[in-house]
Amino acid sequence: MSQLFIELYLDEDVHVLIADLLRGRGFSATTARDEGQLEKSDEEQLAYAISQGRALLTHNRHDFEKLARAYAAAGKTH
Repeated sequence: MSQLFIELYLDEDVHVLIADLLRGRGFSATTARDEGQLEKSDEEQLAYAISQGRALLTHNRHDFEKLARAYAAAGKTH
């Protein structure tokens, strides 16, 4: 199976086994644990995902919606 276009970064709110399942479906997926990013703040998790060119996958939707709005208000893209 060829790799799909989206590259995912799973923060620590998402169980690491999800990354294995996603990789099995052809996604490029890595986790906060894999990348040595455990116990980082939401802001740091988002900044890391952006720096790696990955989409952030989280269960913490409400906090990250606020961060996304703050990025947009500051003229930043992610």
